[in-house]
Amino acid sequence: MNKKIQLQDLGNRDYKSTWEYQEELFQDVVDLKIKNRREELEQPTPNYLLFVEHPHVYTLGKSGDLENLLLNEKQLEAKGATFYKINRGGDITYHGPGQIVGYPILDLENFFTDIHKYLRLLEESVILTLAEYGLESGRSEGETGVWLGVGTPFARKICAMGVRASRWVTMHGFALNVNVDLGYFDNIIPCGIRGKGVTSLNVELGVEKVDEDEVKSKIIKHLTHLFEAEFIK
Repeated sequence: MNKKIQLQDLGNRDYKSTWEYQEELFQDVVDLKIKNRREELEQPTPNYLLFVEHPHVYTLGKSGDLENLLLNEKQLEAKGATFYKINRGGDITYHGPGQIVGYPILDLENFFTDIHKYLRLLEESVILTLAEYGLESGRSEGETGVWLGVGTPFARKICAMGVRASRWVTMHGFALNVNVDLGYFDNIIPCGIRGKGVTSLNVELGVEKVDEDEVKSKIIKHLTHLFEAEFIK
C-alpha cells in the first residue's frame, strides 16, 4: 500500500495534451495492477496529483447534453475557446485562466475502495480551503462540487468536479475558480444546472487577485490530512 502522491504542477497547458498525459499515467497504473495480479507480484502502484491551468476550454462529460453548450463552432473560435467531449462523469464545464484544476490519478486501493467517499473528500479539501479565507461553503444535495449560499436564492458554484475510475484508479478531478473571468460561464449551462450562479474566490473576497500558489498549498495540506497521504515532488 503506497500512500505517497507525486505532485506535478504543469503550469498553463493545453487541455488535449494534458488529457493525453492523464490517460498515459492512468493506463500505466492500471497496467501495473493487472501485471501484479497476473504474476502474483506486489509492486507498489504510484499515485499522482496534477495541478494545471488551461487556456479557455469547454468540456462535456459522457452523460452530458450538448445543448448545454450555447456556442457554435464559429462562436467558440471567436472567443478563443476549444471544446472536447470526454470520458469523465458530469455534464458541461469551463476551464480557463485563473482556475486551479486538480487531476488526482490515485489507486484507491492504496487508500480506500469507495468512490462516494473519494468524491466527498475532494469536496472537503476545497471546503476546508475556502474556510481559511473566511468563506462558508458546502455541498448541494444531488449536485457534485462545492457551493456557496446553499439553500438560498443566491446559491453559486465555486468548484466543479467530475471523475472517472476503473479498477479503482481515478482520473479527471476538480476545478476551483480562483481568479476566473466568469463571463465565460455565460456561454454554457454549467453542469447542466439551470437557475444557479457561478462564482470565483477573488469575487467573493472582493479583491482583484488571490495568490493561486497559496490556494494550492492549502488544498495539498487538507488532502494530506484527509487521505492520510504524503505528497512528494
